[in-house]
Amino acid sequence: MTPRTAVAVTGLGLVTPGGEGVDATWDAVCAGEGTAAPDPALAGLPVDFSGRVPLTEDELDRRVGRRSWRMGRSAKLAVVAAREAVHDAGLRPADWDGARVATILGCGMGCVDKWEEQGRRLEERGPEFVSPLAIPLVLPNLGTGEVSIDLGARGIGLAPATACASGATALALARDLLAGGLCDVAVAGGVEAGVSRLSTTGFWRMGALSERGTDPARASRPFAADRDGFVVAEGAGVLVLERAADAAARGRPPRALLAGCGSTSDAHHPTAPSPDGRAAEAALRTALAEAGLDPLDVDHVNAHGTSTPLNDATEAALIARVLPHRPSVTAAKGVLGHSLGAAGGIEAALTVLTLQHRRVPPIANLEAPAPGLDLDCVVKAPRDQEVRAAVSHSFGFGGHNVVLALTRP
Repeated sequence: MTPRTAVAVTGLGLVTPGGEGVDATWDAVCAGEGTAAPDPALAGLPVDFSGRVPLTEDELDRRVGRRSWRMGRSAKLAVVAAREAVHDAGLRPADWDGARVATILGCGMGCVDKWEEQGRRLEERGPEFVSPLAIPLVLPNLGTGEVSIDLGARGIGLAPATACASGATALALARDLLAGGLCDVAVAGGVEAGVSRLSTTGFWRMGALSERGTDPARASRPFAADRDGFVVAEGAGVLVLERAADAAARGRPPRALLAGCGSTSDAHHPTAPSPDGRAAEAALRTALAEAGLDPLDVDHVNAHGTSTPLNDATEAALIARVLPHRPSVTAAKGVLGHSLGAAGGIEAALTVLTLQHRRVPPIANLEAPAPGLDLDCVVKAPRDQEVRAAVSHSFGFGGHNVVLALTRP
């Protein structure tokens, strides 16, 4: 029986360090090789590597078209991913009622590099050299805004900012809007282009980044004993959601069902996870209850898996406590790095693909989980597995916990 709250995932769009498009990203995560590389924009910093989308600014401008001149990089990534998702869903913006289409794209930071660039212009050359586009280039909601313009989507538009949980928060909100009849189609997920000299230095100063600069591709290593931080990255992950009955009425089989969502707050610390993990556990249990699932029904976990000592240990304890039957675990950040506000959307899309393809990608740079982490991590090669129900975890600074439960239709 399909839970009342379930909605159909009918389209996917991805632009990540693994490549442009769903197939390229899926192939990259299944290959299990890290994509981080030296970043010329970060040259001379203590951490000078990142996970970049393999599209130059000129290539991205050509993908976006005539409006690209006014967009920051995050908005461009959002438009490219959203177009793919809508096409994948078999929808045509020329044919839909735009007033019934919601656009909800989470973003944690916006285009920090543009803030830096315009700040330098102000200090070095004067106010008249600051671009009149300085504000729209950097605003984190402009991914949502430009996608709604591009698609003619005039319904509810939101840009939730829950740090690294932003993309998952957007999907949970989209599910609620559809369940409440406030829209008929939701274009939802996450986007981020937050790699800059300032943001990277800030993450380094707080001890969050890996310093494996001699071998960047092996720097992100979720759940490994020698993990030392994440690799900052960029990307976009967009899903098209519809009520299951509406998708069926237009003859569109769903890729998967977003069957349940749970969101809580740690109320503990601005950056560190609560060590008892109880609020994150409540989010997981809420998502399962909404989906009509028992914990033992969960076949697979797409972990947040940041490759930081505290977060990985807390998440591993949560999985072992609530899901003691040891479902398979993967963590895409080993391959793709940590795309911050985009991560929840990207990882939800990858969870959908795992359900569809019955294949779990491996965690890059991991031989076995660290001692004391009781997890069935998929390592070295993809694992073929009959996955019927899966959860995708997203946890963000500020104590935000979001868990999505996804099932096969």
